[in-house]
Amino acid sequence: MHDKRVKIVVVGGGSSYTPEIIEGLLNRRDRLSLRELWLVDIPAGKEKLDIVAALARRMAAKFGSPFPIRTTLDRAEALQGADFVLSQFRVGGLDARIRDETIPMRYGAIGQETVGAGGFAKALRTIPVILELCRDIERLCADAFLVNFTNPAGVVTEAVARHTNVKIVGLCNNPINMENWVAQQFGVPRSRVCIEFVGCNHLVWGKRVFVQGKDVTRDALERLAGDTTMNMKNIPDHAWPRELVMSLGSFPNPYHKYYYMHDVMLAEMLEKHRAGKPTRGEEVKKVEAELFQKYRDPNLDVKPEELSLRGGALYSEAAVQLVDSICNDRKDVQCVDTLNRGALLDLPEDVVVEVSCAITGHGPVPLTVGRLPPQILGLLQLVKSFEALTIRAAVHGDRDAALQALTMNPLVPSIGVADKILQDILRENAAYLPQFKQ
Repeated sequence: MHDKRVKIVVVGGGSSYTPEIIEGLLNRRDRLSLRELWLVDIPAGKEKLDIVAALARRMAAKFGSPFPIRTTLDRAEALQGADFVLSQFRVGGLDARIRDETIPMRYGAIGQETVGAGGFAKALRTIPVILELCRDIERLCADAFLVNFTNPAGVVTEAVARHTNVKIVGLCNNPINMENWVAQQFGVPRSRVCIEFVGCNHLVWGKRVFVQGKDVTRDALERLAGDTTMNMKNIPDHAWPRELVMSLGSFPNPYHKYYYMHDVMLAEMLEKHRAGKPTRGEEVKKVEAELFQKYRDPNLDVKPEELSLRGGALYSEAAVQLVDSICNDRKDVQCVDTLNRGALLDLPEDVVVEVSCAITGHGPVPLTVGRLPPQILGLLQLVKSFEALTIRAAVHGDRDAALQALTMNPLVPSIGVADKILQDILRENAAYLPQFKQ
């Protein structure tokens, strides 16, 4: 793809995250030559799409408008001849997210957007929609890369890899945030940090951590013990217990707290819920309304600072870096979601894992890590089995697979609770789950 001017399509273009993508593309305009950028959304998102596009054009104008920014509600029009499709949509909007958070809490289970029962519900709604998008990509731009950061990113990426011929790469901002934390701790730029990433999306570990070529894993774990600064906006910032991180011997990510500190996280979540405090989705709704108020300002021509409160910081940095590396065949190392292909020897080759990869002109090539220690492997195999059943449920409307997926998930306490949660998910999401015949 080298030296070619590329066409990028953003599906979910009216998202509040889009200005971050625009900023990333403008910052890399010398290395990444764009023919055109298309922002696509559905009719319900038209108002937001228009607001975001106007801001994007003002941002681009400061740099002499290096590429045209077009909008459409007709996906097929945008996809024709695209080189990259970036996927960042939310089926059902933030109201569906709020349901994903509250349904599990009714039954004393973790209610979170991308892990546990909440992530399961989101996958059921999202997978059929992304498979439809893939049919269009196969027809209109078969050579395009689909860069997916629609959550739950790993499950969605695996569904596409299993059921379509689209070249998909999944992406999360967790690995970059982990690298940034290490860089700050050791006082070096992020480019001097190398983490050997193993696992799957929202369940990724740093097996070893290197700073300027030196193995500092143990030192990094010592610094992480008792720390609250390595966290995501959407996860309560409890300190990492020293006995956990030192005995684990690998670098965890903030989502691990739901598994390793389940009692503490659940107690806090339920206490807030009973006190009538807003869920994270309700908070995000408020942040989003304020953001769009700012985006409307005809004098605003930069990404506003408040966007960092949305919890997806550095997503676009990761996305634009990935597009640049594929376009220019950079062969640099990034952590992405891709088919295992032997990188983790304990898992099947055809599952999607989140691992360090060399990013080439023909996509990511996973770096082999070999066998995993049992303290990582056990939880990883359990969650990967949950994901496989979730995909089966989402694609085929298979209730047995859905019930087994929830029962198996470590954040759902029992079959009884799984059954009740499933009934509520299917009933309250019926408009978005046509695959489950009511």
